[in-house]
Amino acid sequence: MLKKEILRNKRDFDRLFKKGKSAGGKYLVLFFVRNGFEYNRRAFLASKKVGNSVQRNRARRLIRESFRVVEGGLKPGFDILFIARNTMTETRAKQKDIEKNMKQLLTKSGLLL
Repeated sequence: MLKKEILRNKRDFDRLFKKGKSAGGKYLVLFFVRNGFEYNRRAFLASKKVGNSVQRNRARRLIRESFRVVEGGLKPGFDILFIARNTMTETRAKQKDIEKNMKQLLTKSGLLL
């Protein structure tokens, strides 16, 4: 993951929330919007509702790994944000569950090739 491919600026997040589209699943919420570049930028969030710091970090690791597996089949030119739901820690979801949910969301939103 290159530095240019990571969302960090507040204005990028604001644009994602205001102009972007969203899709929700059992474990994840997806926000996406076109970015005008030839590559995708991404971010992974887990709020305090997900659990303590250990659980939040685990949730982000699972999302990052699932995205690493899936990202080869994505259309270029989007800002993508994945937000962990608290069901991820409550049901002790495995990486394959997260990956399956991620593929469903990306397919539903039309981002997979």
